[in-house]
Amino acid sequence: MEKEMKFTRASEDDKNEILALYRSLAGTEFCAWTENYPGETDIEGDLSREGLFCLKNEREKIVGVISIDQDENVEKLSCWSDNLQPSAELSRVGVRVENQNQGIAGKLLCYGMEELRQWGKRSVHLLACKTNKKALRVYEKLNFNVVGECEMYGEEWWCFEKAL
Repeated sequence: MEKEMKFTRASEDDKNEILALYRSLAGTEFCAWTENYPGETDIEGDLSREGLFCLKNEREKIVGVISIDQDENVEKLSCWSDNLQPSAELSRVGVRVENQNQGIAGKLLCYGMEELRQWGKRSVHLLACKTNKKALRVYEKLNFNVVGECEMYGEEWWCFEKAL
């Protein structure tokens, strides 16, 4: 039986737990995150835009996070469809190691896309590290389209887009 989980907008009170989740994923298989990224500055920026969301279990423990990002370097990539504007980027999808392989990343993405619809966006885009096999499977399952590729932040990325 699936345990009761709920989505919430992250608050200042969640910061330390989110940072701990980010740190726990750095260096795990397929993950491009480091001990410095994502960090406190990313969390604070996401909180200031009210763009950071958590999935919490019945004990109020964060099992996953997702953010609506505003990265100018990503926004100015030429691969995004002009006819799907306005759009926004979903980023920093993270699931606690012990909760992985349970469909939580897909639930986080679906929640993020619904949030973007409510914000009046017509599409979502995101970057996935070319070596992140888990993320690539989730994006394929959710019918995201590969619209380009780029090199940024010392990694090679697939650029994904989906109409909302």
